[in-house]
Parts: sequence; C-alpha cells; structure tokens
Amino acid sequence: MVESGQPGPEDSTDERGLTPAAAATPASRVQVSGSISEINDYFHDQGWTDGLPIIPPTEDLVLAMLEACPDPSSQRLGRMPPLDGTVTVEKVAVNAVMAGCKPDYFPVVLAAVKAVLQPQFNVGSITTTTGGAAPVVIVSGTITQTLGINSGTAVFGSGHRANATIGRALRLTMRNLGGAVADTMEKSTHGWPGKYTMCFAENQERNPWEPLHVELGYRRDANTVTVVASRGIHTLVESSQETGQGVLETLVGSMTAMGISGYYFQARGASPVVVLGPEHAAEIAEAGYGRADVRQYIFEHARLPLGQLKDRGHYGTRSWPAEFERRGDAFEVPLVTDPDKLVLVVAGGDGRHSSWFPAWSATERATEMIAS
Repeated sequence: MVESGQPGPEDSTDERGLTPAAAATPASRVQVSGSISEINDYFHDQGWTDGLPIIPPTEDLVLAMLEACPDPSSQRLGRMPPLDGTVTVEKVAVNAVMAGCKPDYFPVVLAAVKAVLQPQFNVGSITTTTGGAAPVVIVSGTITQTLGINSGTAVFGSGHRANATIGRALRLTMRNLGGAVADTMEKSTHGWPGKYTMCFAENQERNPWEPLHVELGYRRDANTVTVVASRGIHTLVESSQETGQGVLETLVGSMTAMGISGYYFQARGASPVVVLGPEHAAEIAEAGYGRADVRQYIFEHARLPLGQLKDRGHYGTRSWPAEFERRGDAFEVPLVTDPDKLVLVVAGGDGRHSSWFPAWSATERATEMIAS
C-alpha cells in the first residue's frame, strides 16, 4: 500500500526476485510522494505495473476494497507460482485497486485468484511457458448484470470497466505476487493481449441453454468464475450457412489446423473455450443440439490424422495415450481427451461470428463460487 512520504526501504527485492510486498504478511507499506504521474513512474520503475497507468493503492482505497468482501484481510489463500509469493486477501485488494476496480468487483477478483490457485490449474506453467498462455476469466450468474460485466457487443473489446479491471487485477496479482514479469519468469515468445486482461460474461439473455455455472453443477442462483488458460483467440465468420449443422461444420474446420498444441499435449485434459455468438447459438439450438450435443460434435469432428501430426508441431514432446500410436497413421487424434473438457459459452452481440480460445495444455479449468 502507498503512504505519503518518501520511498522507503521496501524498494529492494529478495534473492528470488520478489519484492518484500510479495513475501510479507500483511502487505508492507511503501511511502511515496509526488504527483500521480510521478507515483506511476515510481511503480513502473519498481516493476509493479503491466505498463499501463495504475491507481495508487492508498490505505483508504484498499480498506474500501476489503469492506466489499467477507473474508478477513489477513487470510492466506496460498502461494502464487512460479516464485511462490504469499497471497492474502489484502494483497489481492492492493492489486485490485491498482487495476482500477470498484469495490463491488472485488468478490469476483478474489474468486478468480482462488480459482487460479487450485492445483489443477497449474498457474505457474502459464508464466514460464514460451507458448504465451494467459488466464481467461468467464463470469456466470446474475452478478454479471449487477456489476455491468459485458456479455454482448464487443464482448472481448474495450469500454467496460468491470471486464477490463477484473481481468487486469488477476494479472497484476500474478505479476506482483508470482513473478510473472517479462525477461525474468515470463517466457512468452509472443504472448497476447490476455496478458493484460481477458474477462467477460455469459450472455444469459440470449443463451438458448442452461447457464454455464448450472452445467458445471452449481445452483441456478449461484454466481461463479471459471478460469481457463489460453494461448490466444481465433475468430470465425459463418454467414452463408444458415443451419446449426453448417455453423458447427465451419467451427470445427477452424479448430483443425496444424500447429495447435492441444493435439499433442493431452495428459492433463486442457479445456478449449468455444464462444458462440448469439445468432449462431440460436441456429444450433434450433437444429436440436443441446450443450452436451455441441461438445460431443466437436469432440467427434475436431480431429487430425496422426500421420499428419507426425514430425510437426510438438510431436517430439507429445503426451497422448500410447494407444494412439498403436492405431497407426490413419487414426484421427481428437483435440480434447473428453467432450466434457470443452467449455461452451454464448456471448457477444449481433452478427454471424463466433470465436474459440485454444487451450494451454498444461492446465485444467478451475471454477470458484463468488462470495455474496
């Protein structure tokens, strides 16, 4: 947290490259004086920002953030890999303030942090891979309307404070407590804008099926955050075919290309995210497909011949079942190990467009209920 005055002794880092703010419990105080611009320069020079301006996390702003959450500020949530900084509710609140969150957003931020700390998510692998993976935050439930989390037009775009700052707060927490800093632990060859933020909501009003959180086993009146690690986003258009079957065929065609790592790394059961535009979703539902039917269709048809995958991509370090090899070059390798691994969401505005997020294959999705 920032206090008035001059920079204090907290400016150094420990032998792991973590600042004392990451290692300390409770969060340490740093005294900084100057204009907003000067304070931003100071935070940037310390390596505490993502390159964008931050809101200085003064004690009053952090306390206001904490008041929006029932969890005690000193509660330890775990350690953030790869450098294993201690994660407390208070430290997450500091990063949420820096990201520009309103206090009302904090329960969502906290749920997202808890989700990435679930063991199966393997959050450290996101930072240390050259594959450029970043967390995709999907919010499901009526809280999305209460907080104004965009689920409609330009759902992945700018202009919505909740989307921008919730995802950014998670990324700043990963950066400042886990060491996700470029040229240190961050090893992405390219990365993608999800390294800044990627948060969106399910479009409940135009979803022809049950909500995502209900499909995942939560009560209908619950609110959840699901996080999935992704290497980027692939968009597609289908405005010629006007049947659900035609849309699915085009979708699968976009998911069957060389160089997609999911075909090679299947040991953990990673989860690609398919985001259907509302018009496409309506056509698919009208054709008689339910959620499970769509996932099954993708599982059966998003495949590539083993012979085509040989000696390309990540073939040398593949992690798929041994039975694949025994079936020969003609065997069709699936993109996912099980149809239930696919995450299906309806989001976006008008237009004949859909998207999908290729998964980072060293992780599994994680879901956390948002505290009320």
